[in-house]
Amino acid sequence: MIRFLEPWWLLALLPVLALAGLYTWRQFRKRTYAMRFTNVDLLRTLAPKGLGWRRHISAAALLLSLLTLGAALARPSVDKEQPLERATVMLAIDVSLSMEADDVAPNRIEAAQEAAKAFVNELPPTYNLGLVSFAKAANVLVSPTKDRSEVISAIDGLTLAEATATGEAVFTSLDAIRSVPADGAAGAPPARIVLLSDGYRTSGRSVEDAATAASQANVPVSTIAFGTDAGVVDIRGALQRVPVDRLSLQQLAEKTEGYFYEAASVSELKQVYEDMGSSIGHRVEPREVTQWYAGLALLLGLAAAGLSLIWTSRLP
Repeated sequence: MIRFLEPWWLLALLPVLALAGLYTWRQFRKRTYAMRFTNVDLLRTLAPKGLGWRRHISAAALLLSLLTLGAALARPSVDKEQPLERATVMLAIDVSLSMEADDVAPNRIEAAQEAAKAFVNELPPTYNLGLVSFAKAANVLVSPTKDRSEVISAIDGLTLAEATATGEAVFTSLDAIRSVPADGAAGAPPARIVLLSDGYRTSGRSVEDAATAASQANVPVSTIAFGTDAGVVDIRGALQRVPVDRLSLQQLAEKTEGYFYEAASVSELKQVYEDMGSSIGHRVEPREVTQWYAGLALLLGLAAAGLSLIWTSRLP
């Protein structure tokens, strides 16, 4: 089915239709004038044999060429189904103040950013990828998308804040996964959550409730712990110990059938999505066919010119 992306350009057809009307009117006017000469036999001897119906062919071809060019201005398109991979990975990165501790070089947050970007670059390009940051609350910075540059840019722009809402990060990631459109496919998309943190929850819903929700949604949560038990951070001029809560991160991963890491290499992170599977939906997207119209208009124009030269030795 042909659709026009800019249909208002179809107004360009009006002058062409007016020209076609004028041509038709002129032909009828000629016919009326010729009928006034009643001696038809004498007229045939005086006038050379005409082109007959052929004289209209080149004019019709020219008018069709102009109509096609006018339609091309409206950017004609045809609908085409595009297969769309729905598999989704959500990255959730802890941006609490404790992530500023430098017990992991150069510090925890920069180490987490580098690990996250390595994961982004390794993830198959057909998968959707989203980004959540969490401190006192969790926020979707990038909704699931195939645009890796948008995710990388958001990772580079992370800023730290107070508190740690680990459970909220999981709930917010699950909401983002549910937002992936079905596009005709059945069921929820296969999905994984990768959570990078240094541990202890101090805000929001519990890690246990989050693990239960992720397990019920069949979304494994893989966790990566950053830091050591000797980590300290300066908060408002006072040094505070910020040990890593490995136990809660490990339990979150185990309860949801994900993986727990302390030092996550790229090869280790591949395990996160290797068994994820696929869900293909289909999205209808317009495919512009303006060049088809322009080509047809060129052919019709050439036909009009060629026939006119053959039959009348002049261009129409």
